[in-house]
Amino acid sequence: MACPPDPRAISTFLEAIAAENGAARNTLLAYGRDLMHASAWFAGQSSSLAGADREGVEGYLVALDAEGLSRSTRARRLSALKQFYRFAYDEGWRADNPTLRIDGPGRSQRLPGTLSEAEVTRLLDAARDHGPDAATRARNACLFELLYATGLRVSELVGLPDAALRGAPEMIMVRGKGGKDRLVPLSDPARAATAIWLDHRDRAEAAARKRGQPPSRFLFPAKGAEGHLSRIRFHGLVKEIALKAGLDPARVSPHVLRHAFATHLLAGGADLRVIQTLLGHADLGTTEIYTHVLDERLRQLVMEHHPLARE
Repeated sequence: MACPPDPRAISTFLEAIAAENGAARNTLLAYGRDLMHASAWFAGQSSSLAGADREGVEGYLVALDAEGLSRSTRARRLSALKQFYRFAYDEGWRADNPTLRIDGPGRSQRLPGTLSEAEVTRLLDAARDHGPDAATRARNACLFELLYATGLRVSELVGLPDAALRGAPEMIMVRGKGGKDRLVPLSDPARAATAIWLDHRDRAEAAARKRGQPPSRFLFPAKGAEGHLSRIRFHGLVKEIALKAGLDPARVSPHVLRHAFATHLLAGGADLRVIQTLLGHADLGTTEIYTHVLDERLRQLVMEHHPLARE
């Protein structure tokens, strides 16, 4: 079976991984962008993505390096190519897979930025006082308490349905990447902050219904097209509250708070596989970047308790 033209081949590939692997929308968009970029480059070389050979793929990777793209970006684009060509081979579009023996640059194991427990406490205190009215302050406190208590991805947090938090549950069900569900426990402060926010939210929703507006199903409703607080707005809110807490806003982001959740759990003795489950990582290798915390803790134990180290 002949391989279809690049646009149709890419579209078919994306539809397949969406149906078979349950790939998330952002993942599909990233694959689509990377493959269309590669297709445009091959077209400039009088070739095509679908028909490229190993030498052509290697030439594309060299071109990416020459552009000064980061190692992680080049690794991601090669990953997209590998999956596309594996699919093309399985579909019978090609008799070979030109990426089979190509090793990429790999991803740098850069330690994630994080915050100390004292710095997180300052952020939580600042969130409770940030906002022009009691309802906004209650929402901000709830957002930050939930994020630090659960380590949710920002998209998971802002998209939480309000039904998931009704009745002060001790665990909440979270829909993660690829439509995969996981249970995440809630701390007492997070449950208390959520209860206060729900009271404000429900009163605002009741007033909106009287004006003929439909109710929102989201915990953090907003007027935008998505119907809930946007990731961009929450990112900006985190920067505002970091500034109010006396922290450098460049050091603080929703993802940094997710890292703080994992780092502080591990430092407190939590098992790495438990943290993998809580974070929603499909691969333990993704979670293992946090083992730098274990390394430091082991070093401190040796320095404090080994007789030669004490001398």
